[in-house]
Amino acid sequence: MCLFSYFFGFSQRDCLLGIGGKDDETIIEVFQLNEEQQEKLTNWSAELKVRNDLLKDQAKYLIKRHEESSPEVLINVSTQYKGILDSMKQNVRMIDTRMLSILNEKQYQLYLKFCRQLALRPIHIERSVDEK
Repeated sequence: MCLFSYFFGFSQRDCLLGIGGKDDETIIEVFQLNEEQQEKLTNWSAELKVRNDLLKDQAKYLIKRHEESSPEVLINVSTQYKGILDSMKQNVRMIDTRMLSILNEKQYQLYLKFCRQLALRPIHIERSVDEK
């Protein structure tokens, strides 16, 4: 069970929830998400899968198209491939940020506690002063 994950070494140890992976049920259980939060988690998880599946397909096509390329071309291809991976990382962070923004104060404090225990950098969310 891996609630928080490293995603391609993203931003030197960011504290990620792992939405869209095998941990969605764990997230629901650990954070005791209400029905509305669960529905959003399910939708965002599906959105992340669609977004990153498209990027994975781009990456596969890029590699396949350049299987026999010269070293000079492969250097350029590696830069393009890194750009695709960076986009995937940005998608993960965007979805995690959305999820964190709908957590109540108690849930968000639990997230911060886990991050501290794991020595990972949390994603900070602007919290509304009058939030209930």
